[in-house]
Amino acid sequence: MNSKQIIELDNSNELLLEELRQKTLREINDELSKQAQNLVFGKGSSKAEIFFIGEAPGAKEDELGIPFVGRAGKELDKMLSYLSLNLEECYIANVLKYRPPKNRDPKKDEIIAHLPYLFEQIEIIKPKILVPLGNYATKLVLSNFNVDEMKKIQGVSELHATLHTISLGRDNITFQVFPIFHPSAMMYNPKLRDVFKEDFKLLAQFLGKEFKEEKQKSLI
Repeated sequence: MNSKQIIELDNSNELLLEELRQKTLREINDELSKQAQNLVFGKGSSKAEIFFIGEAPGAKEDELGIPFVGRAGKELDKMLSYLSLNLEECYIANVLKYRPPKNRDPKKDEIIAHLPYLFEQIEIIKPKILVPLGNYATKLVLSNFNVDEMKKIQGVSELHATLHTISLGRDNITFQVFPIFHPSAMMYNPKLRDVFKEDFKLLAQFLGKEFKEEKQKSLI
């Protein structure tokens, strides 16, 4: 195999993700897409071991077209820096690809319409672990992305920092799932900051990484 072929293999996931981004732009034509400023597709490595899943974009994400760039994103970046992780090692995306007006909860038909694109992101990247952020994402992921089964799943308060296994896709690929609180929860309940930090320490153990609490640059 020559160097050109190696480079093409290395870039294959990036090309697939870009094709999927363009497909998402073409195919999602609902009220959310009409009201939003930008598609918020995802950010990070196309070969990430860790795939963080949020619920939906907020105002800053809608403005910039990038997930987790607001206050919650800065909290997440801080925890990732403690694990010495950067966007070369993780990927971050939301269930919904467009912001719901006034940050309201996603509707069932919106989730169903947007989920196939999240599935494809996961299938392309094939991460080692899925990390749903917050109650909504936790219930959705652990229901195997079945909206009708979400109500049967316990919330993130009960399930955070516990390891689970689900199977997805045409090939029934198995993924580990490690739910944690959404970083925005700390803004409303500062006591959760210590819980959030402890969850990341456990995630570090699972990943075989050292948790180092020190100041590092925020991810972009």
